[in-house]
Amino acid sequence: MKKLLLLALTATLILPACKKKGCTDTQATNYSSKAKKDDGSCTYKPIITLNGSSTVTVNVGDTYTDAGAVAYNHDGSPVAVSSNTSAVNTSTTGSYTVTYSATNQYGTTTASRTVNVVIGQSNWEGSWTVASDCGTSFPLNSAPTITIGTGTNDIVIDGMFSISIPPIPILLPSGLNIASGGTANATVSGINITVPNQSYDVAGIGTITYSGTGTMNSTGDEFTVTYTYDNSLPGIGGSGTCTATYTKQ
Repeated sequence: MKKLLLLALTATLILPACKKKGCTDTQATNYSSKAKKDDGSCTYKPIITLNGSSTVTVNVGDTYTDAGAVAYNHDGSPVAVSSNTSAVNTSTTGSYTVTYSATNQYGTTTASRTVNVVIGQSNWEGSWTVASDCGTSFPLNSAPTITIGTGTNDIVIDGMFSISIPPIPILLPSGLNIASGGTANATVSGINITVPNQSYDVAGIGTITYSGTGTMNSTGDEFTVTYTYDNSLPGIGGSGTCTATYTKQ
């Protein structure tokens, strides 16, 4: 009897433990945390890959063209991808999301791309009208043109001033009229504009020295600058600060 018991105990010890089978891949839809041995039963939702970067930047007013995405099953066979770009509004600044989805018999996968709509250098370019409280001491032209400067952050305001000086006996008997004159160099960074200190020498009779800072609105069609100036022109000279609002035409 003792020999029989010993043989039975020995057999029990040498028999391999039964391992629970199932899907052991944590990426699978049917992953089993209890499975100790993979039985090849894993199933997978589609895998989506974005074309291009997951974050893109466009300027206000530009057309957004989505780069799209591709999707595949685990075995490499293609899956159709649907996308929704309707959330992207390039008419105003903001951060928008494009969503992609792909579905097979095991479920749906989603992915997204962030589209940042910003004020860029090109938004400052164009023809503008100006309304200001600057008066004759800082005689801004009501219809300047802005062009792109030499650097990636540079712009040029052409036709900065419109100057009218009444006749001054002996010094300027015929007066002086300059409908459009002076060029202002400025730098831009997103919505911000900086006009560094600079001067406009007018016909050798006086100088307008000025600087300014301002910001553009979220739709890229209006910006406001506060100027500090010193004008030595006869008849219209003076110094101070004033604010000008530029509206794109």
